[in-house]
Amino acid sequence: MKNILIIISFVLTLNAIEIKQLPLDFGETRVELTRQYIKNSYGIEVLDINIIPKIIVIHHTAMDDLKESYERFKPEILTSDRKYIKKAGNLNVSAQFLVDFDGTIYSTMPETYMARHVIGLNLSSIGIENIGGNKKPLTKAQLESNIKLVRYLKEKYKTIEYLIGHYEYTKFENHPLFLEKDKNYRTIKHDPDENFMESLRANFPDLKSF
Repeated sequence: MKNILIIISFVLTLNAIEIKQLPLDFGETRVELTRQYIKNSYGIEVLDINIIPKIIVIHHTAMDDLKESYERFKPEILTSDRKYIKKAGNLNVSAQFLVDFDGTIYSTMPETYMARHVIGLNLSSIGIENIGGNKKPLTKAQLESNIKLVRYLKEKYKTIEYLIGHYEYTKFENHPLFLEKDKNYRTIKHDPDENFMESLRANFPDLKSF
């Protein structure tokens, strides 16, 4: 009995994760803009904006400050300086999670609400944005928190099959999960750092990259 209790305690510690709340503006306006985005970009009319997560997409914000990154995502409507992606709709970009340099994980919206964070795959993916990646590289603490967060999501949502970096999204262009109708609407992405992504992926050999 003693050995069993030790094993159970270890499992609970291994799976422990602390997620703080840092909610974005997410009222009826953002919900309606999300519905419009799904209709215009994917040709699907939906009553709600819930997703079935099958992919985890890792990003970096290229902004070296949590507050600055958060303020970029917070408004419901896309800012006027994002002219290229604005052609696909006024829904502001977002992600379900932000991870700060010290490894603190923040939840910004419901995990299964659709976030606009990756062309073509939003309706099946959960986005994790890591602060930095521009002048400041991503940290070991961020990598460790990404490992914990991916493990948490993988165990919670048994539908998750893929783990990719944002820079890999175009590999899915001919995949059934890639829904973007506009063949000319693509952006070149370099996030996150490939070494960071490969270090993360090494912990999840059962999750596919494509």
